[in-house]
Parts: sequence; C-alpha cells; structure tokens
Amino acid sequence: MESSNKGCEKMQVITSPKDRHLLRFCISLLIFLFPFSLSAATPLGNTPLDAGYHDMYNLQFLAAHAKFQQWMHDHPEDPMGPISDAAAWLFGEFDRLHIIDVQLFADQSRFDSRQRLTPDPTVRKNFDDLTVKASTLADQALQRNPKDATALYVKTLVSGMRSDYALMIDKRDISALNYSKEASAFSKQVLAIDPRRYDAYLASGVENYMLSLKSAPIRWILGMTGAATNREEGIRLLRLTAAEGHYLAPFARMMLAVAALRENNPGEARTILIDLSREYPQNSLYARELARIH
Repeated sequence: MESSNKGCEKMQVITSPKDRHLLRFCISLLIFLFPFSLSAATPLGNTPLDAGYHDMYNLQFLAAHAKFQQWMHDHPEDPMGPISDAAAWLFGEFDRLHIIDVQLFADQSRFDSRQRLTPDPTVRKNFDDLTVKASTLADQALQRNPKDATALYVKTLVSGMRSDYALMIDKRDISALNYSKEASAFSKQVLAIDPRRYDAYLASGVENYMLSLKSAPIRWILGMTGAATNREEGIRLLRLTAAEGHYLAPFARMMLAVAALRENNPGEARTILIDLSREYPQNSLYARELARIH
C-alpha cells in the first residue's frame, strides 16, 4: 500500500484543468474495480441467498429483497444477509438512474459528462442502514476469529459498495477512492486466507485489462497508485473468474464480452451475451448490447 499512498499524494497536487480531468479519469477506473467483490468459488445454487443474487442479475429487485430478508431472518448473525440486501438496493438504484451501462462498459465520455444524480432518500437510508449492520456483524465475527474469511469478505463489499455510491451517485471522487483502497486491503486479506475464492481475482482482471488500453502517460500515473496494466494477465484473471467464480461469474463473462468487442471479435461477444441473456432473460442490458453488434 506504500506505493499506492505515494501515488495518491502525487495526484493530490494536480491543479490544472487538464490534470484534474486526468485525476477524475484515474479515480473512475480504480473505483470501477469494486462493484461487487468476493464470494465462494461455486456456481449459484438453490439457497435463498444464491436465488436472491440470481434475481438481482435478472433485475428482479423485489424478489431479491424478499430472499435476502428471509436469509437475514433465518441467519441473524450472518453479515452476508444485510450486505446482499444492500447490494440489491444499490444495483436497483443504479438501474433506476441508468448508471448500469456506464458501470459495465466503462464508457469514459459518458462518465465524464455525467451530472450529479438525485438519489431516492428511502433507498439511501436502507443502503446506509444495511451496510452499517453488515459491517457491525462482520466486526463481531472478526472479534471471535480474526481470520474469518467471510467476515473480511463482507468488509470488502461494504467498502466497495460505498465507493460505488460515492462515485456514481454523489460524485465524491476522493471519498470513493478512499473507500476503494479499504476494499482493496480487505480483499488481499481474504485471498491470503482463502486463495480459492475465485471472485476475488475479478478486480485485478478488470484493472489489468482496462488499464492496459490506456496511453503510456496515463498508465504511468496509474502505476504510481499501485494499479496494474498487463493485458494478458487481465484476460487470464477474467477467464478464471468466469469459469470458477460464484456470484461474480456473470460479471466476469460480461467483461469478456466487452474485451471481445474492443478487440473486434463480435462473434465471441455475441456468444457470451446470448448465453447471459438466456440465463437472465429479464435483464434488458444484454439484449440492448446484442442489438448493437453487427
């Protein structure tokens, strides 16, 4: 983390309009890496928790809330319940505010021209209350066992989703960056305990691939923050998460479709999107992207 802190200190002295634009660009790419973080390395199953995530990917948010709240009722000490319900509130708000396309496709021109959005106060309160509850339960679990990987995983999700809210809705870039650094630190602790939680590799996969596309000066600045820019490593980690991941496997597959489109391979992108649309037929995002492929 030392090199990352030095990079951030260097970035804080940027004052010109051009450099401030570059700073916002760097922050947006870093925060993009933590939308939904870790999970167990098994396919979605038939538990209410798994079913809730399936509903969330399918944009069926009321159904997702019902399943997550049932999980909280049945497992009151499990921080996965409240953090999952918080994710459904956040993802639903992103859908309502039409943020999801920006989040998934990293369209920088759309991101830079975005306006500060008006959040739903009820959603905001529910999101805040649930992230606090999840963090409290995780802290209690860590007091019992400092190497509780699930509790550390939940702490990663709390920081990651708070960074997403700060960046994408509130437009508080520095706060979002600070939250993302917390998420990164927690994710490393999780992987040190359980390297087979394959969803943890998604962030590095997106980071390496997306940043490898940038110009040399931008890669240098991002490197000062500790970011990685190896294209081949990025694709490898995305494929690993897509094949072995759990809650994040669909997201990794989506990013592989993005990579295929950027590398002028529409056939591969079409195959991935068709499969995703079959699994999540109510998610209109996949159909919209399929319609854009010629």
